Amino acid sequence: MATAPWFVISPNTLLSVIGLLRGPDKTVPTPAEDWRQAVVDVVIPAYKEEDNIIHCLASVARQTLRPRQIIVVDDGGGDATCDYARAYARATGLNLVVIERQTSIGKTPTIKRQAREFDADVEFILDGDTFLESENYIERCVQELYQGVGIASACGTILPMRLKDRRRLAQTPEFRQFLGDAEFDDPQARRGPLHMAWWWLTNLYRECLYLFLQRFVYMGQMVFFGSITNPVGCAVAYRRKYIKDLFDRYEPIFGDDLTNSEDIFIGFALLNEGYRNIQLQDVIARTEEPEATRLPRQIYLWSSSFLQSCYYFDSLLRSPFKAFARWRKRRADEKARVHELRKVQEQYRQAFGEKITQQYGRPIGWVLFMSAFEKVGFPTALIIMLILQLWEPLVVTMLAEMILALSILVYVSRGERIKAFFKGLLITPVRYVMLVFDAFTIGRFATDLWITGNRQWRK
Repeated sequence: MATAPWFVISPNTLLSVIGLLRGPDKTVPTPAEDWRQAVVDVVIPAYKEEDNIIHCLASVARQTLRPRQIIVVDDGGGDATCDYARAYARATGLNLVVIERQTSIGKTPTIKRQAREFDADVEFILDGDTFLESENYIERCVQELYQGVGIASACGTILPMRLKDRRRLAQTPEFRQFLGDAEFDDPQARRGPLHMAWWWLTNLYRECLYLFLQRFVYMGQMVFFGSITNPVGCAVAYRRKYIKDLFDRYEPIFGDDLTNSEDIFIGFALLNEGYRNIQLQDVIARTEEPEATRLPRQIYLWSSSFLQSCYYFDSLLRSPFKAFARWRKRRADEKARVHELRKVQEQYRQAFGEKITQQYGRPIGWVLFMSAFEKVGFPTALIIMLILQLWEPLVVTMLAEMILALSILVYVSRGERIKAFFKGLLITPVRYVMLVFDAFTIGRFATDLWITGNRQWRK
């Protein structure tokens, strides 16, 4: 979620509106591969997830598309995550492989190793603190992943995990099979009142933000460009070969120090090759959000990773300045009737390869350029208004932004529009506080880039 426009009056909002009005590519895809034949492995990176791992595994056990195997990778957490995972597998007959590390090496090496060590067609990454609410989540992701060879990743809609969501999953047969006659005693419900209040605030904020992003901004990007900037890494299906090739290419350059958030770097790298990252609106996963006091660090990781990826993939970022070259190439292809030679039709089809990106850019580069502009520009503009004491323009700008944000949130919250209005109103101060932390992230990135020369970016 790193490209989240904390400030809603933004170029990306306009791009999404244009995309939704314009409509999608009307090409009817004719996939060359049958998604039903794809071999799927589920990889669950986990670190101190003993409170969540049963929910995670039970949600996989409920899926309409059963994976070949489930691989839980405990990253040196030292708690009972592995014990619970093995106990669940024994109770339910789940085909489970447990990899237990003595020390933590991070999520990025986990994805890399499993892409190299196993031969599945699809590597489905599911974080240990996330569960799949939709029973057909994996099936839908794999189905859409195989609509075209240019689709490299597919994820569903991600929403915050709440206590009532956990209780609902705990009542399913797949979860009850593990519990037996025992009642479900949720360890997450035993947090103290203050911790529960912080958690509730984060969930409220993230629910509004995610709905706005995924049902409006990302949907508009999907319609306009056939892709979003990066998959949401807590529940995503990758074409394993593409991920393996990606690490084979970038590991000699960066090692495991990709950026502060692996899914953002991976998303950019896939776009750089001409692939697409798609998001589905009809399936949902729930992920545990940090308490509000830990939000600043997570925002720093996401935002800094976005800026770091912009630095690494500057050819993508410069795509708007190569629009004329792309237009000329498209006209030449049309005159040569290249498209009529294709027996396999694919929406949003692009030529693959980094050289194409360097020469012509990519259409999705407009989103990256606009995101970078708003991420740096809007916090800077607000700070300048404060320094110069331009109170009237500041108040008018913030009021206009709030009205627009609430209007969009209410529009996308079908069935709960009144609730959405008051939720959006309540979290508005939180959104503006997040702008302050985004400004800090920009300053730290600039320091890394031009003062310290630090490039060892890793979560």
